[in-house]
Amino acid sequence: MSGSISPLAPKTFAEMPALRGVRMATAAAGIKYKNRTDVLMMVFDRPAAVAGVFTRSKCPSAPVDFCRRNLPGGVARAVVVNSGNANAFTGKKGREATELTAEAAARAVGCGEGEVFLASTGVIGEPLDAAKFAGVLDGLSTSATEDFWFEAAKAIMTTDTYPKVATRSAEIDGVRVTINGIAKGAGMIAPDMATMLSFVVTDADIAPAALQALLSEGVGPSFNSVTVDSDTSTSDTLMLFATGAAAKDGQARVEDAADPRLGGFRAALDDLLLDLALQVVRDGEGARKMVKVTVEGAENDGAAKRIALSIANSPLVKTAIAGEDANWGRVVMAVGKSGEMAERDRLAIWFGDVRVAVEGERDPAYSEAAATAVMRGETIPIRVEIGLGPGRATVYTCDLTKEYVEINGDYRS
Repeated sequence: MSGSISPLAPKTFAEMPALRGVRMATAAAGIKYKNRTDVLMMVFDRPAAVAGVFTRSKCPSAPVDFCRRNLPGGVARAVVVNSGNANAFTGKKGREATELTAEAAARAVGCGEGEVFLASTGVIGEPLDAAKFAGVLDGLSTSATEDFWFEAAKAIMTTDTYPKVATRSAEIDGVRVTINGIAKGAGMIAPDMATMLSFVVTDADIAPAALQALLSEGVGPSFNSVTVDSDTSTSDTLMLFATGAAAKDGQARVEDAADPRLGGFRAALDDLLLDLALQVVRDGEGARKMVKVTVEGAENDGAAKRIALSIANSPLVKTAIAGEDANWGRVVMAVGKSGEMAERDRLAIWFGDVRVAVEGERDPAYSEAAATAVMRGETIPIRVEIGLGPGRATVYTCDLTKEYVEINGDYRS
């Protein structure tokens, strides 16, 4: 955790209610950070349905491999997360660390290793000494409490400057259900089917296949639409658990994601996922400004998203925003290099509500003062009209500052 909190941090944090069916505890194992918690254990006293999406990196971490192997079982009894070491690019030692952790967790809660899920975040390439924390899992499993979400979010932070929490409620069959989520992430954020680490739990009774469909769909406009620095982590893990505790209130189990009873739940879940994803962007390493990039009029939605990401990932666009410079030429550059269909003389570009370019040239009514006023804001909306088709997409990013280089220049050492 860096010394000062991001200026884009939430002014207040969500009041996280206890959620039936899951308990949590944390410990300080000294994996990398001193005087702070770095291990989180989540315990499901009754089997919970589980869904997950993971990094598409071709060099995934050992815990990602482990989770992928267990996910088809559809059942979770324990989750163990550590920060400070990603257990990635650690070869045979990495696999041994996951096995040791899983054995200890399974023993602690009395379940099979196939019902354990693991995640690690931090330095890549350094062996993880799981013995440092495997021994504390027995104690964590018994001391774990339901009302511990904020502390859980703190334990998984690395360069994050604040814990990321969100909660929503919805109704299924007239029964009130809760969804709670935590996330971590500040750099190496260009997710592809996930984010750094995020764990979302609901007390709804939803079957694993339906849960997976809801999650896979929900990541599109949220975690798969944010980027801090265009780099996709080896460790991206987003997991959704359903404890089923709402069955006691009369909620009938939902087997199919297309079930109309899930309408309110789907909307609440999607909203929570976007909330967490935007908290990650707002904590981008060194970030001072949040940027919302909307592309309209592209050939199709996929093309619009690729153009939007080309803009959002451009170091030149991001540094111009850091300098509060309404340099639309850099946006033109990013559109042109995206590889998608675009016609220069149809382009129009807005910073906020100020149209800076139209029909392939500077807007005749352009006002430098008005554009500068937009650039001085905390959130900068950029909108680009391609003028070719119905495609539309929105992605979120942050500016690129000197602090980003300082944070990452000596992260390993």
